[in-house]
Amino acid sequence: MASKVFELIRQEAHRQKYGLEMIPSENYVSKEVLSAMGSILTNKYSEGFPGRRYYGGNEVIDKIENYTIDLAKKLFKVPAAFVQSYSGSPANMAVTMAVCEPGEVVMGLALLSGGHLTHGAKLSFSSIFYKAINYDVRGDDWKIDFSQLESLAKKHKPKLIWTGTTAYPFKLDYRKFRRIADMVGATLVADCSHITGLIIGGVHQSPVPFVDIIMTTTHKTLRGPRGALILVTERGLKKDPEIKSKIERAIIPGIQGGPHNHQTAAIAISLEEALKPSFKKYAIQITRNAAVLAKELGTVSETHLILLSLTNYGYGLGYQAQYALEEAGITVNKNTIPGEPASPFYPSGIRLGTPALTSRGMKEKNMIKIASWIKRVLEEIRGLDLPKEQDKRKDFLKAVKAQLHQNKNLKKIRKEVESFAGKFPVPGMD
Repeated sequence: MASKVFELIRQEAHRQKYGLEMIPSENYVSKEVLSAMGSILTNKYSEGFPGRRYYGGNEVIDKIENYTIDLAKKLFKVPAAFVQSYSGSPANMAVTMAVCEPGEVVMGLALLSGGHLTHGAKLSFSSIFYKAINYDVRGDDWKIDFSQLESLAKKHKPKLIWTGTTAYPFKLDYRKFRRIADMVGATLVADCSHITGLIIGGVHQSPVPFVDIIMTTTHKTLRGPRGALILVTERGLKKDPEIKSKIERAIIPGIQGGPHNHQTAAIAISLEEALKPSFKKYAIQITRNAAVLAKELGTVSETHLILLSLTNYGYGLGYQAQYALEEAGITVNKNTIPGEPASPFYPSGIRLGTPALTSRGMKEKNMIKIASWIKRVLEEIRGLDLPKEQDKRKDFLKAVKAQLHQNKNLKKIRKEVESFAGKFPVPGMD
């Protein structure tokens, strides 16, 4: 008897095939990456590092990990790379542990300004075990406030400064971050998770000449499996000759045990793919698609993502927009906007992007059609009311979902979306 799990996987495959995946941190991997992820490499324990394992029988695993390290060093043009981190948040924890002692000051972009949880958000390890200071974006143009960042850095003397974002549609100026880090002697770390593919493709400035350490996830615009890389630059080695051993100790025994060898192999395949000339064309198309989509939606994007304010449609409509778009076969995520007028529970924006759509071969003209569907969906939710009391939230959300599920116009859009999406192949499935 077939497992119920495989039927559920089939249902998810149908959803991905006949819907539009627009969460900017999501993408599709190749069949080769999927094959490595589902390989017998998952059977092997290999705590430690190549040539220094706590278990026997790792001769082949050592070769796989060394090959992955060499690919990462070649692709990013750095002297040192670590490929064992399970995902981005543990990798950021390892970097922080390698650079800082508990209680020392770390600085990162505020969560409500488009930063990441691990860069100093209140409930993250980066705030629990370290003194976290957040800088913000400007209220008028939503771009990083470097004047504020410099002032805060001079005042608090951080040991580590993060440059990295999760909901920021503009290019980053690493030279400005470097200048401020040098003023206070801070280690500068770039979290490139969202934009690594754009950097490799040459459509975003590389942080390598300016930062000491780089952390990047291997999915998102890189189109690999879920995982992470930690990279040390020449500048970083010069600043701290012991940084490599510190990062090793932070990874193991600091926060994790045996690496996931099937994941390491899959990362290697995605790095091989990123070294091909076709990857640069892919990265260029991502940004072209995002620029057209943003323009059609009345905003701007310099990268792969769009942060769209819905304040013109009503108060705190981000979560309603997410559900309504999902009913229409379009997947985005609700998101706060800078200066959020509502709350994180009822945010006023949505975050969407073009990496996955571009992986399916969609171009600028397709973005215009998709934008028209998004605008039609947003018109359907105009005027919906928010609950007035926090304790009514769950019941209200359930009622809103039920209301949207019965909406005939959303059902009509969904049929149009399914007909459209079904014509484009899905990497790894078709």
